Amino acid sequence: MKILIFYASYGGGHLNAAKSIYEYLENNYKNQNIDVELIDCMKYINKTIEKMSTKAYNEMAKKAPWAWGKIYSDSQKGPLAHISSRSNKIMAIKLLKLLREKQPDLIISTHPFGSQMCSYLKRKNKTSATIATIMTDFAPHDQWLVGYEHTDYYFVAHENMKNYLQEKGITASKIFTTGIPLSNRFLQNFNKEKIYNELNLQPNKKTVIFFGGGEFGLGKSRTVEIFENFIKYCENMQIIAISGKNEKMRLAFENVICKYQKKDSVRILEYTNQVPEFMSISDLVVTKPGGLTTTESLASHLPMIIINPIPGQEEENAQFLVDNGIAIWIKKQDNVKEILENLFSQSELLKTMKENTNKLAKPNSTKNICDILLQKEQKET
Repeated sequence: MKILIFYASYGGGHLNAAKSIYEYLENNYKNQNIDVELIDCMKYINKTIEKMSTKAYNEMAKKAPWAWGKIYSDSQKGPLAHISSRSNKIMAIKLLKLLREKQPDLIISTHPFGSQMCSYLKRKNKTSATIATIMTDFAPHDQWLVGYEHTDYYFVAHENMKNYLQEKGITASKIFTTGIPLSNRFLQNFNKEKIYNELNLQPNKKTVIFFGGGEFGLGKSRTVEIFENFIKYCENMQIIAISGKNEKMRLAFENVICKYQKKDSVRILEYTNQVPEFMSISDLVVTKPGGLTTTESLASHLPMIIINPIPGQEEENAQFLVDNGIAIWIKKQDNVKEILENLFSQSELLKTMKENTNKLAKPNSTKNICDILLQKEQKET
């Protein structure tokens, strides 16, 4: 069986979801005569367009998030939605060359562009492959649903999304509430004592994992302000601060730590591949609410403080998490000190937020998606 997994590099979540599916299939279905490939569908179609469009997305997310929010909203319906759909039909002709070469039995897409192009080709009888779409956010967007009549399966994060898809006319039997794919490392049991020792942190203190916005440093001044409030007002607490590739954010974090002489209780990491380990010893995560980070936090049963969501899908994710009692969203006008004091003065609040993660956590999402697809494909053959 030939399987193609399509993603596009607009934000890291689509790629990481695709990687999780790829790794699970490679590790667990080796003996079942499957051949799996992971492909950036936009880069395949045109490297120049892919490079320009990903750069435009990154710059917009960094410097003009309001503009991205408008594009996100306008692409739901109206002229921009039609332009987007039309351009994907044109690009699908280029993708057809790949499908003729690879002859896939199953196409899994973690980005709406891949789904749209493949469903268009299926409508035109250019491919007979099974098409599966994995929606990588906690709020639906109609761009995912373009060509749904020719998409065989949808995998979504929660029941509300399934209900939305059904209201749009998609048959319930096509929709699976599996959650967003994540690395199987979040299923592992780690040696917590060893992790505390490696970081030189104390097991008897609450631990916060603080994501500083990564490479873009979104909302840098507000992020630093929130970080400083944690340092100033949260006693008996230790922080794992991840600045990612953002050198300015790292320096800002270090300046705050020096200012308040808190070197003993804060660890700053520029880059880490140990997020599952660090989440396993944490009591709270401070982050933007991207689909992947949200999925990882839920799988680790961590309450969330949400900062700097990009207008559009991240703001919708944020509101969904707040409505489900899992997160506190610190908005521009909010008093950070009051929010933190309220959170940590009520011993039951963090506990309740943690318990609420059970409603949405789907740590076996990757396995469930792969098993459903492979079992269905094997029945068909």
